Amino acid sequence: MTPTGSSGDLSADRRYQWALGALEGRDFEAARDLFAQTLELAPDWAPAWFGLGQAQEALGRLDDATAAYRAALEHDPADASGASLRLARLAGAAPASAPRAYVKTLFDQYAPKFDRHLVAALSYRGPDILRDVVARAAPGRTFEDMLDLGCGAGLAGEAFRDRAQRMTGIDLSPAMMEQAHAKGLYDRLIAADLLDFLREEPEASADLAVAADVFVYIGDLGPVFSGVARALKPGGLFAFTTQSRPDGAYGVGEDMRFSHSQAYLRHVAAQAGFAVQELARAVTRKDRGADVPGWAALLLKV
Repeated sequence: MTPTGSSGDLSADRRYQWALGALEGRDFEAARDLFAQTLELAPDWAPAWFGLGQAQEALGRLDDATAAYRAALEHDPADASGASLRLARLAGAAPASAPRAYVKTLFDQYAPKFDRHLVAALSYRGPDILRDVVARAAPGRTFEDMLDLGCGAGLAGEAFRDRAQRMTGIDLSPAMMEQAHAKGLYDRLIAADLLDFLREEPEASADLAVAADVFVYIGDLGPVFSGVARALKPGGLFAFTTQSRPDGAYGVGEDMRFSHSQAYLRHVAAQAGFAVQELARAVTRKDRGADVPGWAALLLKV
């Protein structure tokens, strides 16, 4: 994602937009030159540094890309562009999570077209897959209190509304929360970071937690699983999806999303006090027309 906004210089903004067009059109040499021209006029503008990094990376100039991403991070330490994820991938490292500012910016920009694009263009079906997973484990069960972790525009809320008496949605993006609020599905909507919410939520306050397509923005799932275990009552269920990797623990892919191995998921589940009820291969979405391999999981709070 390349952030939008203004540098404060109209000439720089104009060149930046031309550069984005060249980048989208895969004319990477032109994009590099136009981002460089932008930075001559606005040398402290992080989005232009990030765009330059993208162009340099696409051209195979990885040292130059690294330098540009580092400059983007220097000029925007909160990292709305996600430069730290690009740097981690180029270095073969695995950060604990995506920057909060990056996730918030991404979904604030995405909110107006989220449902239409995700379902129609990407064939997204994560909530439906999780509904089926829960139905297999608890046929006919109605849950008193459900937590929709990373609720976004409310797609999981739509899938589970008839299975939960009370439903709480949590998301980092205010724009996405507006979309969810408009659907009238939730009894409670909270704009918060997931870990912050789980630390503050009363112990044993829910009997179902759902996280659809959320853990692609979190690498280290240990703190999240522990927080969910704390919030669930004994016998509560935790259903989630994530992208899969064959080995290791977790890492960042070319799509800037995290993937996790089956062995890692089983390990962090056991550490948090969960019993694995189901952990199966699943395809929740497509990317450029190809299936994205993933996991669909159901854990039991013991």
